Amino acid sequence: MKFLADENIPLKVVKRHGLDIISVAEIQIGMNDEDIAKLSEKEGAIIITFDKDFGEIIFRRSIKSYGLILLRIPPKSVDYIYSFLKWILTESKIEFERKLVVVRRVLNL
Repeated sequence: MKFLADENIPLKVVKRHGLDIISVAEIQIGMNDEDIAKLSEKEGAIIITFDKDFGEIIFRRSIKSYGLILLRIPPKSVDYIYSFLKWILTESKIEFERKLVVVRRVLNL
C-alpha cells in the first residue's frame, strides 16, 4: 500500500524508519489539494493529512482520490504523530482504499 503525506505532516514523521510514506513536499512544494487528490488517484496512494478541506474536495466537488486518512489528533510533536501513524498503518486492521478514515484521539475516562 502506498501513502502520500500532505505538506502539513512533518517531513521528520514521513522520513522515520518503519513507515512507507512519500511527502507531497518531495514532489512539489505548494501543490494544491485538488492536485494532491488527483495524484493520489493516479498513483494509487492514500492521502494522509490534517486538512479537513480534503473531505469537501472529495465529496462536494467529486474529485476522486485513492483514499484519505484525516488526522484529527493534536499535532503535539513528531514522536506523537509518528506513533499514531505507525499504529494506524502497521497494527490496525483498517482497509484504507477508496475510504475516508478519520483518526481521533480517544480519551481514557
